[in-house]
Amino acid sequence: MINIHVQILLTILFWNSDCQIIPRIEECGLSCSQGIHCKNKPSSGVFNSFCHDAPASLPSMVLKSMKISTVMKCAQGSPCSLHLNIKGTLSLDENIRGLEICSLSLDTQQSQCVNVRFARKKSKILNGKKVQIQFNCIEVNVAQHIYVTMKTVPNYCEVKLSQEYYVEDCRNSDVGKYIPACSAGKFDYNVDRARKIISVNVSSFLRDEDYYVRLCHKWFTCEDVGAFAVGWLAIPDARRIQLCPFENDTKALWDNIVYNPVTQTLAWEPACPVLVMVNLCRLMKSNDYCEDIQNSSRSSPEKQVKYSRVDTHPRLCMKFTTKQGSWVKCPFAHGEFPAWKMRTAAVAEQIQVFFTSQTKAQFSVFVCNRTQLASCESLGMHHSVSVGDSVSITMSREMCGSTFCIQGWRTDVDYSVPLQICDIHCGFHGQTYSDGNPAKAMAHRMKSVHSLH
Repeated sequence: MINIHVQILLTILFWNSDCQIIPRIEECGLSCSQGIHCKNKPSSGVFNSFCHDAPASLPSMVLKSMKISTVMKCAQGSPCSLHLNIKGTLSLDENIRGLEICSLSLDTQQSQCVNVRFARKKSKILNGKKVQIQFNCIEVNVAQHIYVTMKTVPNYCEVKLSQEYYVEDCRNSDVGKYIPACSAGKFDYNVDRARKIISVNVSSFLRDEDYYVRLCHKWFTCEDVGAFAVGWLAIPDARRIQLCPFENDTKALWDNIVYNPVTQTLAWEPACPVLVMVNLCRLMKSNDYCEDIQNSSRSSPEKQVKYSRVDTHPRLCMKFTTKQGSWVKCPFAHGEFPAWKMRTAAVAEQIQVFFTSQTKAQFSVFVCNRTQLASCESLGMHHSVSVGDSVSITMSREMCGSTFCIQGWRTDVDYSVPLQICDIHCGFHGQTYSDGNPAKAMAHRMKSVHSLH
């Protein structure tokens, strides 16, 4: 057997623009070029479903150039309807008696088939000539997804054209104005949040037709997360009206945060695809502002966001930002995971810095000048220190004031919150303490991170 023709499968995702005019017809029918007499009759498609090997004499390009469009049949006194306008080119051959054209609704699985036959004597005379066939009697519905096939009769294997097609929807001005299915009525709702009840009212829809309403979960986007109401007439592929009662209830999306203490991995996975920018941030105690941590931005429409080697400090949080606003979730805020603390004590001309933690950890410390609430510029070298140890930092008199801070953070993780102790009171030689006891002065000067901004 020789390969006659490679099956063509074209997926045409083409939604016509609002202003495109649908061609009108008064009657549907069949036409063939070259003056060839052809006629059609309905077919179940069953008898021509089994293919046969093509004879060796059959040309390689018997079928080609199938084109599909939509026409609108508007007969006087009757509602307008939509029909497929199918055109194809066939090379006549003595081994071919006709064509079979079938359409399958991929939404309802309903099919329609028609056989196109040629006069046998005329076919022999015009053997090898190309004839164009046009058929526009297959009725379709608004926004229907159609799969169209064109086969020879008899059905020769691999001699077939196939194509997917989307019928215009109600957004097309012609379709929306003249096709009854686009008159979907008015659809209103009321939400009783206390009783968890949605009341739906439908009006101005076609009489003698049932009307369906259901709740759905929208998966393609979470801008209107959760349930939404859909209403439509009880006819195949009818126009649907969609209303979203919970359009702004997006904060429920940010709860699915999981921390793995073995791998120190913090992860969030959306319940459904959503366009969101995710950041790790440091929660500021003074005004509940959450400052972004550098190099932690992630954008994820539908995939999991994951951060490795994360500090479990209570003020390390995740920030979620969409076009509707920002939400902050702090997974370590409830004290379920070990946290570290930083303390300072003023001794003579030095500030002693201590770190306490329930787990082994490494830290870095420096003196900085806080020019803004969330900005602190380094004024000297960085000092490394481990849990249980301390580091002494020499402070000049000019560095002891309300804008100068000691800043520390963990260095044995990839993401840590920098904590600051500011408004440092230094103890210098010659300074008189109330009880004259340097040790007590040191204890009195001790500061904890819990009192910081």
